Amino acid sequence: MSVDVLIVGGGPVGMTLAAELARYGVRVRIVHQTANRPEQSRPLFLWSRTLELLDRSGCADAFVANGQKLTTANIVAEGKPFGHIDFTEVNSTHRYILTVPQLDTERILEQQLNQLGVQVERNAGFISLSHTGETGLKVVINRPEGGHEIVETKWLVGCDGVQSSVRKFLEMPILGGSRQSDWVMADVHLSGIGLNPSEFTVFWHDKGALTIFPIHRGAYRIFADLGKGTGMEPRDPTLSEIQALLDERGPGGLTVSDPLWLSTFRASDKRVRNYRMGRVFVAGDAAYVHSPVGGQGLNMGMQDAVNLAWKLALVIAGTCPEDKLLPSYNVERSAASGSITSTIARLSTAAARRNQPLQTIRNLLGAALLGLSPLRQMVVEGLAEISAGYARSPLNGPEERAFPGPGPGDRMPPVAGEVPVGAGNAPRFALFADPSPEIDELLHLHADLLEPELRAPLSPRCVWLVRPDGYVAAVSLDLDVKIIGDYLEELKQG
Repeated sequence: MSVDVLIVGGGPVGMTLAAELARYGVRVRIVHQTANRPEQSRPLFLWSRTLELLDRSGCADAFVANGQKLTTANIVAEGKPFGHIDFTEVNSTHRYILTVPQLDTERILEQQLNQLGVQVERNAGFISLSHTGETGLKVVINRPEGGHEIVETKWLVGCDGVQSSVRKFLEMPILGGSRQSDWVMADVHLSGIGLNPSEFTVFWHDKGALTIFPIHRGAYRIFADLGKGTGMEPRDPTLSEIQALLDERGPGGLTVSDPLWLSTFRASDKRVRNYRMGRVFVAGDAAYVHSPVGGQGLNMGMQDAVNLAWKLALVIAGTCPEDKLLPSYNVERSAASGSITSTIARLSTAAARRNQPLQTIRNLLGAALLGLSPLRQMVVEGLAEISAGYARSPLNGPEERAFPGPGPGDRMPPVAGEVPVGAGNAPRFALFADPSPEIDELLHLHADLLEPELRAPLSPRCVWLVRPDGYVAAVSLDLDVKIIGDYLEELKQG
């Protein structure tokens, strides 16, 4: 069977990519090595930016209905509260963190995918690939009933996790290393003192950091820093060890029971050199290994999928040449993952300080900085990923003057109640502009790339061209809309 895109890996990243491509009319298949979804919670957190992107495909509401909203983060040091972060301050249509167990995440995504006419083919794993000229691949996969199948495809995307068979087959180098610190991650039930289900708390203790996140239905996720690793692979903890950590570093009065998942991991920061090799891409954990402490990994992978999908769809449709669009995937997403993992590494290192003088300095600085509204807002928007953008993207167009609002590479904030940019059955750019003959001509000449309806500009006499994933491509004055026209023409001609 010949398809436009074959996706290896039927987890959240692979299914997000498949759903995006399918709603754009791309012929797609998605295969997954194992038969069943994971029973553990595993990736848990959906941040504001990811939920905004899920609004484009219409499934964010299903996540919200099945998740737990966290609106507040508290930081406790030396047994006393000194830091408070309010996620309702974030400039987003989703002013919270959403905790959703991976089982529910995969169920929601698979339901959406099935509604689009695509099934995850389980017990079907990647074996090998070969090129068929310059425009296609032959990929060998296992069949659930036994034997092999050769799939002809234009493009292949490996979304098959840390041990990616696609990445290993292509011998794509993954660079970086371990930070030699071990962490406990436990999903358990807690009883005792009252815990607010809309808040999570970080405890800065002289023996190491401990964080308690509400999940749902009385379940909580606990992260605890164990310090420098011994060089041996860390073993999974026992429930009594989790209780001891909670008694030592937590608020007191809590009892753990009914464990859902107990594990230990070693913090790492590794990434592939390039997210693309010819007609093959990698996304999500197939492209990088990182610490799960910040809960950013699932979000990074799903945002990889959204970023790649609209570009592939325009190339496959013949609207844009591949050499213009596709190189930007690696540039944009590699920089994004590097920035996020570096931020999480710095926060984890600060939280895990064991040196008493350094802890004192950290606590004083932390209290002072979190007391300043602009800096607190910066932290909130950084964690929610709404301040991240693609400042160095090759797709950024010109911005010849200082304009109010976002510039090329910045996120265009969504407006509550409006159809999100990128919704619908084709990847389209949006024009934020007032009507004019020049704008009407743009809409006519570039109907294959532009939404047919204008959106209200952020400022009079200014025009914003916004990509299908909600990032600004170019900005001009209404008298200089030739800038926008030239950008679109170059995008189509290469």
